[in-house]
Amino acid sequence: MRKLKLQMQLSIDGFVAGPEGQMDWMVTNWDDELKAYVKQITEPVDCIILGRKLAQGFIPFWAANPEAEGADIFNNTRKVVFTHTLDRSEWKNTTLARGNVVDEVAALKAQQGGDIIAYGGATFVSSLIERQLIDELHLFINPAAIGKGMPIFNAGSRSLFKLAGSQAFSCGIVVLRYEPARSNS
Repeated sequence: MRKLKLQMQLSIDGFVAGPEGQMDWMVTNWDDELKAYVKQITEPVDCIILGRKLAQGFIPFWAANPEAEGADIFNNTRKVVFTHTLDRSEWKNTTLARGNVVDEVAALKAQQGGDIIAYGGATFVSSLIERQLIDELHLFINPAAIGKGMPIFNAGSRSLFKLAGSQAFSCGIVVLRYEPARSNS
Protein backbone atom coordinates (compact mmCIF):
# COMPACT_ATOMS: atom_id res chain seq x y z
CA MET A 1 0.00 0.00 0.00
CA ARG A 2 1.18 3.50 -0.82
CA LYS A 3 2.34 5.82 1.95
CA LEU A 4 0.79 9.24 2.57
CA LYS A 5 3.33 11.84 3.70
CA LEU A 6 2.71 15.35 4.94
CA GLN A 7 5.23 18.15 4.32
CA MET A 8 4.18 21.24 6.22
CA GLN A 9 5.86 24.40 7.45
CA LEU A 10 4.91 25.53 10.94
CA SER A 11 5.82 28.37 13.26
CA ILE A 12 7.37 27.47 16.62
CA ASP A 13 3.95 28.07 18.18
CA GLY A 14 2.25 25.61 15.83
CA PHE A 15 0.64 27.67 13.07
CA VAL A 16 0.88 27.06 9.31
CA ALA A 17 -0.22 30.59 8.40
CA GLY A 18 -1.30 33.79 10.08
CA PRO A 19 -4.99 34.52 10.72
CA GLU A 20 -5.43 35.95 7.19
CA GLY A 21 -3.21 33.32 5.54
CA GLN A 22 0.03 35.30 5.96
CA MET A 23 3.20 33.32 5.29
CA ASP A 24 5.75 36.14 5.48
CA TRP A 25 7.31 34.56 8.58
CA MET A 26 8.48 31.43 6.73
CA VAL A 27 12.14 30.88 5.99
CA THR A 28 12.53 30.84 2.21
CA ASN A 29 16.32 30.85 1.87
CA TRP A 30 16.70 27.12 2.36
CA ASP A 31 20.20 25.72 2.59
CA ASP A 32 21.40 22.92 0.28
CA GLU A 33 20.95 20.27 3.00
CA LEU A 34 17.27 21.13 3.44
CA LYS A 35 16.75 21.11 -0.32
CA ALA A 36 18.36 17.64 -0.42
CA TYR A 37 16.04 16.50 2.41
CA VAL A 38 13.00 17.65 0.43
CA LYS A 39 14.29 15.91 -2.69
CA GLN A 40 14.71 12.69 -0.70
CA ILE A 41 11.13 12.70 0.63
CA THR A 42 9.59 13.75 -2.69
CA GLU A 43 11.59 11.46 -4.98
CA PRO A 44 9.29 8.43 -4.46
CA VAL A 45 6.14 10.62 -4.76
CA ASP A 46 3.91 10.32 -7.81
CA CYS A 47 0.78 12.00 -6.44
CA ILE A 48 0.23 15.30 -4.62
CA ILE A 49 -2.98 15.93 -2.67
CA LEU A 50 -4.23 19.38 -1.73
CA GLY A 51 -7.28 21.09 -0.36
CA ARG A 52 -9.11 23.40 -2.76
CA LYS A 53 -8.13 26.66 -1.05
CA LEU A 54 -4.41 25.96 -1.23
CA ALA A 55 -4.68 24.47 -4.71
CA GLN A 56 -6.17 27.67 -6.12
CA GLY A 57 -2.92 29.51 -5.39
CA PHE A 58 -0.42 26.66 -5.41
CA ILE A 59 -1.13 25.10 -8.81
CA PRO A 60 -1.32 28.37 -10.81
CA PHE A 61 1.83 29.72 -9.08
CA TRP A 62 3.96 26.74 -10.12
CA ALA A 63 2.43 26.65 -13.62
CA ALA A 64 3.39 30.33 -14.08
CA ASN A 65 6.92 29.75 -12.77
CA PRO A 66 8.14 26.59 -14.55
CA GLU A 67 11.81 27.61 -14.23
CA ALA A 68 11.63 28.03 -10.43
CA GLU A 69 13.54 25.54 -8.33
CA GLY A 70 11.21 22.63 -7.49
CA ALA A 71 8.60 23.59 -10.09
CA ASP A 72 9.21 20.43 -12.09
CA ILE A 73 7.75 18.12 -9.43
CA PHE A 74 4.77 20.39 -8.77
CA ASN A 75 3.94 20.81 -12.45
CA ASN A 76 4.57 17.27 -13.65
CA THR A 77 3.28 15.18 -10.75
CA ARG A 78 -0.35 14.09 -10.71
CA LYS A 79 -2.40 16.25 -8.36
CA VAL A 80 -5.68 15.47 -6.64
CA VAL A 81 -7.60 18.42 -5.22
CA PHE A 82 -10.15 17.68 -2.50
CA THR A 83 -13.20 19.91 -2.92
CA HIS A 84 -16.92 20.11 -2.40
CA THR A 85 -17.30 23.33 -4.38
CA LEU A 86 -15.46 22.87 -7.69
CA ASP A 87 -17.22 21.01 -10.49
CA ARG A 88 -14.20 20.56 -12.74
CA SER A 89 -10.47 21.16 -12.80
CA GLU A 90 -8.95 23.58 -15.26
CA TRP A 91 -5.45 22.69 -14.10
CA LYS A 92 -3.08 20.44 -16.04
CA ASN A 93 -2.53 16.95 -14.60
CA THR A 94 -5.13 17.53 -11.86
CA THR A 95 -8.28 15.66 -10.89
CA LEU A 96 -10.88 16.46 -8.26
CA ALA A 97 -11.84 14.29 -5.30
CA ARG A 98 -15.35 15.18 -4.22
CA GLY A 99 -16.25 12.27 -1.98
CA ASN A 100 -15.58 11.37 1.63
CA VAL A 101 -11.93 12.13 2.46
CA VAL A 102 -11.40 8.75 4.19
CA ASP A 103 -12.74 6.81 1.21
CA GLU A 104 -10.92 8.96 -1.35
CA VAL A 105 -7.54 8.67 0.45
CA ALA A 106 -8.02 4.92 0.96
CA ALA A 107 -8.69 4.54 -2.77
CA LEU A 108 -5.55 6.53 -3.63
CA LYS A 109 -3.44 4.48 -1.21
CA ALA A 110 -4.77 1.24 -2.71
CA GLN A 111 -3.69 2.20 -6.24
CA GLN A 112 -0.39 1.05 -7.69
CA GLY A 113 2.34 3.64 -7.60
CA GLY A 114 4.73 5.63 -5.47
CA ASP A 115 4.14 7.63 -2.34
CA ILE A 116 1.53 10.37 -1.98
CA ILE A 117 2.33 13.73 -0.41
CA ALA A 118 -0.03 16.30 1.11
CA TYR A 119 0.91 19.97 1.28
CA GLY A 120 -2.23 21.57 2.70
CA GLY A 121 -4.06 23.81 3.40
CA ALA A 122 -4.72 23.95 7.09
CA THR A 123 -8.34 22.74 7.10
CA PHE A 124 -7.63 19.90 4.70
CA VAL A 125 -4.53 18.74 6.60
CA SER A 126 -6.43 18.95 9.89
CA SER A 127 -9.03 16.58 8.48
CA LEU A 128 -6.30 14.14 7.38
CA ILE A 129 -4.68 14.22 10.83
CA GLU A 130 -7.98 13.85 12.70
CA ARG A 131 -8.86 10.80 10.61
CA GLN A 132 -5.38 9.30 11.07
CA LEU A 133 -4.73 9.08 7.34
CA ILE A 134 -1.13 10.34 7.33
CA ASP A 135 1.70 7.80 7.57
CA GLU A 136 4.61 10.26 7.94
CA LEU A 137 4.59 13.87 9.10
CA HIS A 138 7.53 16.03 8.02
CA LEU A 139 7.04 19.20 10.06
CA PHE A 140 9.34 22.07 9.04
CA ILE A 141 9.55 24.19 12.21
CA ASN A 142 10.46 27.77 11.30
CA PRO A 143 12.27 30.04 13.79
CA ALA A 144 9.27 32.34 14.28
CA ALA A 145 6.41 32.63 16.74
CA ILE A 146 3.42 34.41 15.20
CA GLY A 147 1.00 34.44 18.15
CA LYS A 148 -2.14 33.40 16.32
CA GLY A 149 -3.09 31.85 13.04
CA MET A 150 -4.19 28.66 11.34
CA PRO A 151 -3.35 25.43 13.17
CA ILE A 152 -3.35 21.90 11.77
CA PHE A 153 -3.77 20.33 15.20
CA ASN A 154 -7.21 21.40 16.35
CA ALA A 155 -8.41 21.70 19.92
CA GLY A 156 -10.59 18.80 20.89
CA SER A 157 -8.93 16.26 18.64
CA ARG A 158 -6.26 13.94 19.91
CA SER A 159 -3.54 12.25 17.89
CA LEU A 160 -0.50 10.40 19.17
CA PHE A 161 2.78 10.24 17.27
CA LYS A 162 6.24 8.77 17.71
CA LEU A 163 9.35 10.68 16.72
CA ALA A 164 11.02 8.95 13.77
CA GLY A 165 13.75 11.52 13.22
CA SER A 166 14.82 15.13 13.55
CA GLN A 167 17.31 17.33 11.79
CA ALA A 168 18.39 20.95 12.23
CA PHE A 169 19.41 22.98 9.18
CA SER A 170 21.68 26.02 8.99
CA CYS A 171 18.85 28.16 7.56
CA GLY A 172 17.14 27.90 10.97
CA ILE A 173 14.51 25.28 10.16
CA VAL A 174 14.28 22.10 12.21
CA VAL A 175 12.46 19.18 10.58
CA LEU A 176 10.64 16.83 12.92
CA ARG A 177 9.58 13.55 11.32
CA TYR A 178 6.76 11.74 13.07
CA GLU A 179 4.80 8.57 12.44
CA PRO A 180 1.43 7.77 14.00
CA ALA A 181 1.65 5.87 17.27
CA ARG A 182 -1.14 3.52 16.34
CA SER A 183 -2.25 0.96 18.87
CA ASN A 184 -1.76 -2.71 17.95
CA SER A 185 -4.71 -3.81 20.03
